[in-house]
Amino acid sequence: MSVLLVTHGSSLDHRTPPGHPERVDRLAAVVEGVRSADVSIVDLGAPVVERDLLETIHTRSYIDQVHMFCVNGGGGLDQDTYVVPESFNAALHAAGAGPAAVDALEAGTADAAFVVVRPPGHHAERSSAMGFCLFNNVALTAAYLRSRGERVAIIDWDVHHGNGTQGTFYRDPDVLYVSLHEFPLYPGSGWVDERGEGPGAGRTINVPLPGGTSGDSYLAAFGRIVVPVVGQFDPDWILISCGYDAHRLDPLGGLRLEAEHFGSMARWAVDQVPPARVIATLEGGYDLGALTESSRATVGGLAGVVGEPSWPTELAGSAKRVTELAVEALETHWELR
Repeated sequence: MSVLLVTHGSSLDHRTPPGHPERVDRLAAVVEGVRSADVSIVDLGAPVVERDLLETIHTRSYIDQVHMFCVNGGGGLDQDTYVVPESFNAALHAAGAGPAAVDALEAGTADAAFVVVRPPGHHAERSSAMGFCLFNNVALTAAYLRSRGERVAIIDWDVHHGNGTQGTFYRDPDVLYVSLHEFPLYPGSGWVDERGEGPGAGRTINVPLPGGTSGDSYLAAFGRIVVPVVGQFDPDWILISCGYDAHRLDPLGGLRLEAEHFGSMARWAVDQVPPARVIATLEGGYDLGALTESSRATVGGLAGVVGEPSWPTELAGSAKRVTELAVEALETHWELR
């Protein structure tokens, strides 16, 4: 099996100040991991996103605001999110990468896709930048698929809750948003009672795990909640918000995953949908060595060279209590007992 690598040189032009965790070196670390995997890689350059699609997720005034802020020299859009004049172009290519991956997979170019771009996206809201993110890359890919009538599951394994993605699809019955994240942690959202509303009730799944949760406990929660819910939802596509800051070495998070845990979840994902219907998109992750090892494992999972996962059953302490709270919050919507 082959994996499509979608990236663009403009991601290197989005420069942040010295000491900023979301830095250019991250991209090279992930690409190194992808290319060092024992997998056939197909390369694709990310195009600029179509403006009409961008405006389905973000307001016209916000898009123009980001553009003019960059044109005028850049700086801090908020206390975390920094841009330079080249950042707007980088963000347009990052936003266009996912839809291009959809088209390439449908054309038979590869068996799965990994979108390696920056700036990341899952914190970006409809009219505001947030948490290093300008445009919501995964939400744009999901919107592109929804315009074709597809049912989409988004699995967000970044250590931070994807508030922007959740908010985008909070009332949509045909987009399942699942986040396993550390809590409490930035941005402070993602408790178990946030589960969608109106026609989207039950389509938002939050598993807020305490700092210190081990990789095996994380996978146990994944098997207890995510595996059955996604099976019942029966998506046409799975999109992965692929952050690696849940890795035990990451400086911004307190979860304790190892690289192979990401590979196991990626392997599971490709078995849940028809062939060539999984796209992973880079989000966070700030330890360069962990980025390389984790992306290598993820590509192995996407290509099916990682063995089929088995889900641990042992949960202890706070992780067990939170997982059961999540089950209780969702049991009117899904069969979890």
